[in-house]
Amino acid sequence: MDSDALLTFLTVHRRGGISSAAKALHRSQPAISRRIALLEQELGVPLFERIAGRTMLSDAGRVMVPYAERAVAAARDAENAVRALAKPDSGPVALAVVGTLAGGRLSAILKRFAAEHPGIELSLRTATSAEVSDLIRRGEATIGLRYDRDLSDDLDCELLFTEPLQVVCAPDHPRAGRGVAKLADLRGERWIAFPVVQGRREITASHVFALFQTHGLGEIHWTPVDSLTAQKRLVEAGLGIALLSESNAAEELKYATISTIGVRDLKASHDVVTVTRRGGFLSAAARRLMEIVRRQYSKDANGE
Repeated sequence: MDSDALLTFLTVHRRGGISSAAKALHRSQPAISRRIALLEQELGVPLFERIAGRTMLSDAGRVMVPYAERAVAAARDAENAVRALAKPDSGPVALAVVGTLAGGRLSAILKRFAAEHPGIELSLRTATSAEVSDLIRRGEATIGLRYDRDLSDDLDCELLFTEPLQVVCAPDHPRAGRGVAKLADLRGERWIAFPVVQGRREITASHVFALFQTHGLGEIHWTPVDSLTAQKRLVEAGLGIALLSESNAAEELKYATISTIGVRDLKASHDVVTVTRRGGFLSAAARRLMEIVRRQYSKDANGE
């Protein structure tokens, strides 16, 4: 089997069917169907099943997915490595970043990289932490920035920064700019957090609920909001309080559109890490981007 056949298989799986895969790969539906049929013939087992009108992976297909992902990613590595020999300062670099990390710090990183490497095609995708890891694993992104380490054997994670989390509220909140002794004092508040979606855990959402559970406080009242910007606007309007990192609330705190509530027994933080594929190829430009990322986070952590 070749990498093209495996890519076709993965695209049918991810897009949920032959027609969607054909559009994504810019091929005809019969061509995609033939490619899958030949692969199934070669393996001697069906890779897909039609269940209730939907194209679903068979047991063999589910086993096949991680191996196909690694093979396709390795083929991309080989292509990039050969191209890098011809032109060391050219080629694509794909960056995948958790949406809440796509702020001023990232802008400074991208601006510096673009100035140093004007010939490099740099792309950026935003995703949840779990999705960032998947993009790296599949070879669809070169470098990832996410919250907390991914313990998977096929990925390497490097700690950049450990950032404290703080409770934020509207400036006219009764506790704005003041402190409380215990997290329990905020149990009756309405919290604003990222929604909890199966398989797409966002670390700040988990912190809110985990903190109350570990303090033995049980359930809380909360509003799920899937946008950091929208969360901050709701907090400003006095419609709830939230647990945000210092960098995510920096601008609003600077202009006093939101305030903080100190919680003496609250010790919450999250790690920001880079993610790369273990054993994967990094071009000279990708390695330079990693250096810029490290320096920017080190500079910010030291307050420079």
